Amino acid sequence: MDLYEKNGNILYILNVLKKYSDSEHMLKASDIQRKVREIYDVEIDPRTIRRNINLLKYKLDYDISTREENKKGYYINRDPDTDFEPGEIRAIIDNFSYANYIVPQVAKDIIKKCKNIQNIYENDKLKDYQIYANDSKTENAEVIKNIEDISEAIYKKRKIKFEYWKYAITNKLEKNIVSKPIVSPYAIVYKKQEFYLIGIKEGNTQFYNYRLDRIKNIEILDKEINIKKKKSEIKEFAESSVEMFGGKKEEIEAICHIWLLDTVFDVFGRNVTIEKIQNDDTYFKLIVDTNPMGFRMWAMRNIDLIEVKRPLSLREEMKKIIKSAGKRYE
Repeated sequence: MDLYEKNGNILYILNVLKKYSDSEHMLKASDIQRKVREIYDVEIDPRTIRRNINLLKYKLDYDISTREENKKGYYINRDPDTDFEPGEIRAIIDNFSYANYIVPQVAKDIIKKCKNIQNIYENDKLKDYQIYANDSKTENAEVIKNIEDISEAIYKKRKIKFEYWKYAITNKLEKNIVSKPIVSPYAIVYKKQEFYLIGIKEGNTQFYNYRLDRIKNIEILDKEINIKKKKSEIKEFAESSVEMFGGKKEEIEAICHIWLLDTVFDVFGRNVTIEKIQNDDTYFKLIVDTNPMGFRMWAMRNIDLIEVKRPLSLREEMKKIIKSAGKRYE
């Protein structure tokens, strides 16, 4: 055995324990010896295996159950501070499988990495895993890199420049670059299965949301952010953005069908007022401070279940939209 193989003994043993052992699948020293031979083509005697396991357990603090403790064999326990539970891994896999903001190939690569940190028995439960989703995933492979670049710019307090893409109708439906803004970045938020950048465009003073899957070719500029924003201001904007429309908040009152009760909390959070209507179990009163444009978009999607009461300007706007839309169906 050469020096490199000898020095690698402890890593061979550790990898075998991580991949092939748990409380239901304990390994004897002879099992570890066989696995190391099969995988790494290296021969380790059982005495060396036991010595290295003791080194892992007592010097390097790996939580390894030994034959002396359980009377059966060796296995490694998950470290609650560093190792994911199977349910957590499954949640990560599901998230990347169905998220619209990530291209399928990148999602597959991330899922493969997730599986590589599990043992073979947990992965066996995922062998028939299927993704059931529509084709609404982004085609922009830069989303993960965008998160990294924007996070770096926020940390360094530097402005960024990028291409911002939207759909446009020409001879066919295609994506066109509609702008190349310079933006001061402040935060990244996740909402409605998409990542958004909260930033201020050069020459403006108000926050705006940019979808990360529509951003390409980010450049971190050597220009310091000159508009200072408190964390409370960023938080307030993020929380007030309905349908990802930001802006000045206004108190809105609406009568909503009881079917929307769960949705109200999903969309607006817990900072809302819900009032029961006397002698009516079908509808409830909603009072919320949010931006009117975003609320209008949400209300129009549920037009048969919502009646806006105030402000009167929003109520009149809703009436005009409904009347105009009704004419199209006459």
